[in-house]
Amino acid sequence: MNVPLRSSARAQPTIAELFTPKLVTVLREGYGLADLKADAIAGLTVAVVALPLCMAIAIAAGLPPERGLYTGIVGGFLISLLGGSRFQIGGPAGAFIVLVAAILEREGYDGLVMATLIAGVILIAIGALRLGTLIKYIPYPVTVGFTAGIAVIIVASQLRELTGLELAREPAAFLPKLAAMWAARGTVSIATIAVGAFSLAVILAVHRLRPTWPAFLIAVAAAAALVAGVGLDVATLGSRFGGVPDALPHPVLPAFAPEKLQAAVINGCAIALLGAIESLLSAVVADGMTGRRHRSNCELVAQGVGNIGSVLFGGMPATGLIARTATNIRAGARGPLAGIFHSLYLLLFVVFGARLIAYVPLAALGAVMTVVAWNMAERAEFWALLRSSRGDALVLLASFGLTVLVDLTTGIAVGVVLGAFLFLHRVAESVEIADGQELVAEDQADFGPDRTRYDPAESGSSDTMVYRIRGALFFGATAALSRVLDRVGSHPKVFVLDLSAVPLIDSTAANTLRGFVGKLNRSGTRVYVAGARTAVRRTLINAGLRPPRVAFADSVDSALEAWRQNGGEPPQGGPPDGVT
Repeated sequence: MNVPLRSSARAQPTIAELFTPKLVTVLREGYGLADLKADAIAGLTVAVVALPLCMAIAIAAGLPPERGLYTGIVGGFLISLLGGSRFQIGGPAGAFIVLVAAILEREGYDGLVMATLIAGVILIAIGALRLGTLIKYIPYPVTVGFTAGIAVIIVASQLRELTGLELAREPAAFLPKLAAMWAARGTVSIATIAVGAFSLAVILAVHRLRPTWPAFLIAVAAAAALVAGVGLDVATLGSRFGGVPDALPHPVLPAFAPEKLQAAVINGCAIALLGAIESLLSAVVADGMTGRRHRSNCELVAQGVGNIGSVLFGGMPATGLIARTATNIRAGARGPLAGIFHSLYLLLFVVFGARLIAYVPLAALGAVMTVVAWNMAERAEFWALLRSSRGDALVLLASFGLTVLVDLTTGIAVGVVLGAFLFLHRVAESVEIADGQELVAEDQADFGPDRTRYDPAESGSSDTMVYRIRGALFFGATAALSRVLDRVGSHPKVFVLDLSAVPLIDSTAANTLRGFVGKLNRSGTRVYVAGARTAVRRTLINAGLRPPRVAFADSVDSALEAWRQNGGEPPQGGPPDGVT
């Protein structure tokens, strides 16, 4: 009986499938009352965790606390509604603190809004053009380096809140910030330090004794009760910011300032890059925890829309959040409705709890952000990369140091460039060029038990030279290739270049080979290229390496056989089999 064979290849998804939000997918699969209840509970759990974080991140970036809440409400809602991940939770991220603070210092809030709108458009364009997978090419040492740098800056930014320092103006840059704090060291408040230490102790105790409880919210609430009950003279959200509004603002477009456009485009690119990295990394973590797969390009489009919506309602840049997404999964979320519930709960907290939020001490939020910074710094990965290789350590330290001392954009850009050069160097070093029959482990027989005396009669003809190349031939390997080829002494009658182990070649290497082949042709040497793949052969032909300058053979043996059959002359009456 004949059984029809089924192809193992999966059908390519259509454009509509690629950009269908996961919410639609979940509803199509069947969504019942039990699922709704699970998502409602998970959303509440995440909202309880997110409430203090949204305010703390906004304050650390130099914004009023309500702007962080608006980001979690509007940005988080749109990201869950339109996103390509089932479990992604969107909102303000600690990774944005450094970038947002720097933009606010230079351009003000209007400049931040313009930059975030541009970032939203860029994210939508990246997703629409299906370029989301390019984010994976950012080297791992760069990600670890700038994340650790952000963590250091976050801790530095919380020293004011944890010690009660009185500063007329707090610089955004790291070293000027430390200098300003040192100059104001005489204004340290013992009461503020006590509240911060108390909050930190509560967070650590809850994490250890009741890890499933919302430690941040418990610590903030306990600190607020302590301050109100004892009457401590410490800064609170109410005393510094006048409390939190009890409603969402109306959407407003920013005033367009042509003189700020260039800076807004540069800053928008930085926000888009960081947002894409954070959101897709969070989606990958969620996939690993659940066994599901996200749609990266759909997720980026949702991130773009979420950022636009966030700043139109008075928020700040939004992205996917690893910690809150993981909390969402552990709380039993079934789909994106959990993220939507999270945003709705935040809105209810604002509407009905604005008066209570005003009592939150800033030192408690400083303790929250300090713990966040400690958790986001990948300490084990940092030390492992430092010990792995000098190249990785250089990329890591460059990204880390420039993020701390200059800015995040410079840290990422320099790290990516250094990582790219390191990769090219390693690929170039992997290219091997040798003559004779063996390329790898050619000297192993000298150390084996069966050693035989060398017999010159076993060598090939002096009229024949075979060079084998292994590895990618590109501009980075051209110098090494030139040095080896230039060492070729007296030109033989036939030269065979074996490229069977060359997966790719670029135009620079092809032109180097063309110059070398030209020298051989002028001396009367017949040149064969053996085993070249179709793409490699195409590049060589485009560079001018075509018959009669060279002949292409399927293998070294077929090239040498063609040479023997024609008595050392170019083929007459057509080439032998396997030779063109």
